[in-house]
Amino acid sequence: MKCIVCMTHVPDTASIIRIGADGQHIDETGIKWIVSPYDEYALEEALQLTEAKGGEVTVMTYGPQRAEAGLRECLARGAHNAVHILGGEKTLGDSFAIAKVLAAAIKDREFDVILVGVKGVGTDNSQVGQMLAELLDLPHVSNVVKVEWNDGAIVAEREVEGGHEVVESPLPAVLTAQKGLNEPRYAALKGIMAAKRKPVEKVDPSALGLDEDVLAGAEATYNLRSLELPPEKQAGKIIQGEDDPQAAAAELVKLLHEEAKAF
Repeated sequence: MKCIVCMTHVPDTASIIRIGADGQHIDETGIKWIVSPYDEYALEEALQLTEAKGGEVTVMTYGPQRAEAGLRECLARGAHNAVHILGGEKTLGDSFAIAKVLAAAIKDREFDVILVGVKGVGTDNSQVGQMLAELLDLPHVSNVVKVEWNDGAIVAEREVEGGHEVVESPLPAVLTAQKGLNEPRYAALKGIMAAKRKPVEKVDPSALGLDEDVLAGAEATYNLRSLELPPEKQAGKIIQGEDDPQAAAAELVKLLHEEAKAF
């Protein structure tokens, strides 16, 4: 089985986010960058599949130079090959542009399945996997929490509102991995040392017939005007109601109406 895993390199979810001086990017000072947590489930599923059935895992990312560290983390966990499409700063947040770049890099490669995290932590759009499938004219199953691998087909269980849905699909296909699909492994010391020596294939978008200026300009489907932090939470109010519950209830209704504007 030949698996392609699409990975994005994101700020650690424990990072303190600050807005950059231009008001359109985050201040990257002191930020720790990690493999997006949902992409970890995609990678783990690919690793388990190739360990059971043979084959290889190619991990791919579209991002700036620092994203190579994420690729090497995936190599340390067991991925066989890594592809780094350089760029991404101009198309940050544009799911369709990202899907176009990934599709262009994948279309001429051999694969049986493409695995993607259900969303990239940070933008949280949950769109790239489905768009990638459409651009490659492949069936896809999103929000996958369980999958059974058969010869030339899969039976996948996906999370939907209020329950789970079971879907059967032929291969090749695109799957977006949801939390609960598996338990991602840690990189062992031997894998970390080996990953330092493994080559990372570098690809420029222009070599794929793509122009980032056009993707971020005339063909852009997403434009970022500004970033701002949410307002600080105000201290809550405690209504003492032990002595007079009726008065406390009346005060609560008043506050919900006049201050919280709940009704």
